[in-house]
Amino acid sequence: MSLGIKKEDTVAVMAGKYKGKNGRVLRVDKTSGKVLIEKINVIKKHMKPSKTYAQGGIIEKEAPIQISNVMLVCPKCSKPTRIGAAVLDGGKKHRTCKKCKEVID
Repeated sequence: MSLGIKKEDTVAVMAGKYKGKNGRVLRVDKTSGKVLIEKINVIKKHMKPSKTYAQGGIIEKEAPIQISNVMLVCPKCSKPTRIGAAVLDGGKKHRTCKKCKEVID
């Protein structure tokens, strides 16, 4: 199953607390259907001192949100869009913008 959203894509949040904000995808989890977006859905977590967090204390980090709550932002028309598939020369499948019909990658 292809979700259409990949790492390093720019997405717009369509629902929830961060509705209307854009961000870059850091990680996609296909099994749970969640994405991690840079500076979106930031939570505070209490950490004990360890090797990775020598100081410990309260750290801020991004939490994953449902992939159904985000839409890909087309790099050509800069609008949130649905993703289509097109087969180009050589039989390779590419993602396309449903609004401007341009190939995304």
